[in-house]
Amino acid sequence: MQIVSIQNKIHEINGIKVMLDFDLAELYEVETRVLNQAIKRNIDSFPEDFMFRLTKEEWEELSSSSAFTLMSSQFVMTSTQTLRSSKRPKASLPYVFTEHGVTMLASVLRSPKARKMNIAIVRAFVALRRTLLNMENFQILIKDLETKYDSQFEDVFEAIQFLMTENKEIATQNERTKIGYKK
Repeated sequence: MQIVSIQNKIHEINGIKVMLDFDLAELYEVETRVLNQAIKRNIDSFPEDFMFRLTKEEWEELSSSSAFTLMSSQFVMTSTQTLRSSKRPKASLPYVFTEHGVTMLASVLRSPKARKMNIAIVRAFVALRRTLLNMENFQILIKDLETKYDSQFEDVFEAIQFLMTENKEIATQNERTKIGYKK
């Protein structure tokens, strides 16, 4: 599976990059119920910074949003129907997994498919982090350039302003009636 299609399943909730349980179940080719059962049997491997259940408000906000997050310098659009599909039972709220939680799933789901998919998911998280770092570096670079060249442009603008006012003074001097002897 391509990294971009995995990145499309990474969402940001409260400033944390996470993946939904039903998206992971789809990637691992297991039912969401089976994934969650395996996790419940090994719940001590998933502290709150690895996995947590969404609140009703977080789930409603996520499922009603059309643009989840900025990834790979483009908006990832997902329709409301996709999130509210039959993948998720209506009575329960989804679990979400951080990058560390996804990595921990490899120890819980021991199939070769799960191991290969974990590697791909971790690579997607790393690629996303690298993209975000590059964006931050570009923003810093742009600010540095603005700071450096703003002062230089300020000098240029002052010089232009001086020349414009000097030209106006010359124009007003030429418009005055001259006094004195005429030749």
